[in-house]
Amino acid sequence: MSADWYPIGKDVAARELWLDVPLDWAEPDGPTIRVFARELVDAARRDEDLPVLVYLQGGPGGKSPRPLGRDGFLDEALARFRVVLPDQRGTGRSTPLEGRQLEGLSADESAKILALHRADSIVRDLEALRRAHYGGRPWWTLGQSYGGFLTLHYLSVAPEAIVASAITGGLPSLDPSADDVYARTFPRVRAKNRRFAERLPHLTERIARVADLLDAGDVRLPDGDRLTVRRLQTLGFDFGMAPGFDRVHWVFDEAFADAGETVIGETFLSTVGALTAFDRNPLFIALQESIYGPGPTAWAAERARAGNPDFDPDARPLLFTGEMVFPWMFEEVRALRGFRAGVERLAETDRPIELYDRARLAANAVPVEAVVYLDDMYVDAAFSLDTVERVGGLEAWTTNEFEHDGLHTGKVAGRLFDALDRRVAGSAHAPRA
Repeated sequence: MSADWYPIGKDVAARELWLDVPLDWAEPDGPTIRVFARELVDAARRDEDLPVLVYLQGGPGGKSPRPLGRDGFLDEALARFRVVLPDQRGTGRSTPLEGRQLEGLSADESAKILALHRADSIVRDLEALRRAHYGGRPWWTLGQSYGGFLTLHYLSVAPEAIVASAITGGLPSLDPSADDVYARTFPRVRAKNRRFAERLPHLTERIARVADLLDAGDVRLPDGDRLTVRRLQTLGFDFGMAPGFDRVHWVFDEAFADAGETVIGETFLSTVGALTAFDRNPLFIALQESIYGPGPTAWAAERARAGNPDFDPDARPLLFTGEMVFPWMFEEVRALRGFRAGVERLAETDRPIELYDRARLAANAVPVEAVVYLDDMYVDAAFSLDTVERVGGLEAWTTNEFEHDGLHTGKVAGRLFDALDRRVAGSAHAPRA
């Protein structure tokens, strides 16, 4: 193996790709950032002329996986492709953006920087990466969650770059509206809470005791942040993943440090602090609502929560919130405080980007295969199925067999790739197993 390549696990070879790109693609001679991607290939096929698959990570503000081998979708992907795992700008090794870098900037300056980390810039980065490292050769795409949003934007602006696309749990509405999204999100999250309580009824009183103790005192996390009930509720972010109920179960399993269950334990505080700090993916929170529309969202999730009083922190039984971002998070969570001014300005200011070219998508000729999870907590299935009817070349497999993370079971990618293989068969772009 040459110096440029290194092993991952037993039979995967990897190399690192770098590219300098403009921070603002509208100012090509202005400041630049570095974009990072990692290419993986079956070690035995490293020198073969394989088709290229680029993975569009969930998010927003998502870095690509750091695999330990051929886990999850990679086993199916590496049997067919070279796999490119980019870190979206602002994440991982792609010039990461942290709140402390925005401290001292005006709200307008901070909002401008945040706006430069949205879908349009990410796709421009991908195009630059494709030209610089793959000679402009068209590639396949696999979009997980927010990666589906990126896929539809990509097909709207540069369909000639894509041979075929797979989308898992990430078909957005073509008429994006944060208000419409959250009007449908709260009922789905309520249903997840009901299922959680039915599955683990012994936790209802325990969770209430924890919440009451948090209300009664100033309980601090290891980093000094106060643990409030509303921060505790954000553990429900995980309810849309297959192991989510069990992971939250085990958090509360060690909630107390005494037999009388009157003292919250350090293990619990350490675990909750890590799960709710968002210090590993702050852009995920900072940009969350902006993915749902080109205009100001005005804190859509917060307004929707006011219309769902059973999610109030004072309500019992306590309900957990889902993939929702609230203004208080930028006050109470240390890693998010530096984003506060910029996020507030972004929420109230029109900084439009044309996410989807509806006419171009209707005439799309690129083969697209998507899986729509009927019980997906994060992405509304009805919105997704409406999109299926409005995008040319898009075929959907609908199922309730999986949760939002079905791609990582290793059972989903192969079915989508097989379907795309049949549709691409005979072309110069067909993968060779």
